[in-house]
Amino acid sequence: MIDLVLLRNNPEEIIVALKKKEPAYDAQRLYELDGHVRTILLAVEQLRSKKNELVDRAKGGIIDAIRQESIVLGKELEKKERELERVKKDFFAHYLECPNLLDVEVPAGDKNHNKVIKVFGKQTKFTFPVKHHVDLVTAAGWIDFEAGVRVSGSQFVVYKGDAVRLLYALTMFMLKHNQKYGFELVLPPYLVNEESLTVSSNLPKFKDQIYELKDDGLFLTPTAEVNLASMYRDHIFDQHDLPIRMTSWTSCFRREAGGYGATERGLIRMHQFEKVELYTLCIPEASQKEQERMLACAEELLQRLGLHYRVSLLAAQDCSFPSAKTYDIEVWLPGQKEYYEVSSVSNCTDFQARRGMIRYKDSTNKKQLVHTLNGSSLALSRLMVALVETYQNADGSITIPDVLKKEALF
Repeated sequence: MIDLVLLRNNPEEIIVALKKKEPAYDAQRLYELDGHVRTILLAVEQLRSKKNELVDRAKGGIIDAIRQESIVLGKELEKKERELERVKKDFFAHYLECPNLLDVEVPAGDKNHNKVIKVFGKQTKFTFPVKHHVDLVTAAGWIDFEAGVRVSGSQFVVYKGDAVRLLYALTMFMLKHNQKYGFELVLPPYLVNEESLTVSSNLPKFKDQIYELKDDGLFLTPTAEVNLASMYRDHIFDQHDLPIRMTSWTSCFRREAGGYGATERGLIRMHQFEKVELYTLCIPEASQKEQERMLACAEELLQRLGLHYRVSLLAAQDCSFPSAKTYDIEVWLPGQKEYYEVSSVSNCTDFQARRGMIRYKDSTNKKQLVHTLNGSSLALSRLMVALVETYQNADGSITIPDVLKKEALF
């Protein structure tokens, strides 16, 4: 959630800034609802003050005039309190739909205005016809797409043999790498509650993308960011305890509503996928450098794997809902002849921390909100696509990069 003080003090500027990110969001209504809540709250407080004055007057003995005035005042107060609860409910629902404010460096516009800021390596040159990863892994017996459909449904797969070895080797490779960057290993539950999804900003905006276990009041995690964001909910750090850096490997579950073209078949977009996540809590002054540090951590993985990729600074309307600034790392997929995102590194500033009341005591002992950052390190299914298609051979076999052969399963 954004800082309402900014909206109250500079309504025109903030409303324009919010429209830059989400043109459809009614920021003017948020401003009006906030003012309405404060007006009614003031009226309620004044009525309560008058009621307290009547109580003091009644100490000398209750007379009919005081009794009648108290009855009228009580009814008026009850009516105003009901109105306050109704308006607060409307306000809070709209407040939760409000996106984060953008960093000044973020370019305006939609995804067509994303700015490529770095390119690493070159596209692999093949001396034979390049195959799609679906054809490669099916022929190799690595993945059974039909079994995935039988067991669960469309957009589910069954990994077998070397595909499982590759998946686990990549996971260990990433976790070891992230540890060297100072990220602590964390294995959270895969089921999360509604409050955790609200803190991470997945609810209420992305409710249609989340699998819900209605009988238990729990949800399948769509990303470990949700789990890690709430580990320190309602916590107050000492400043010297920050930053907190965590890395987590989990399965992730998303409905991925909507249809997709032939280029997104196979492992490109699934309901269940593996992902290694980075998550940081730090003081506000450090979050910009921390984002660059997390980006470097994720990039180095692709460099060590010898994969061609590019880094883009996302434009306003392509930034995620809670993000103030996002870098996307897009790896080249030879079989698709396209770049696909394998990591998003986002600075969410104090947006999530305000939802979760995650704070720290600064040098003056004053309580301040932390900044939170998250990044994929990396999305394993798409990374597997990149490896399979990049390291394919003319006979359909797939070469495993030497850096992964050091892991126990290869």
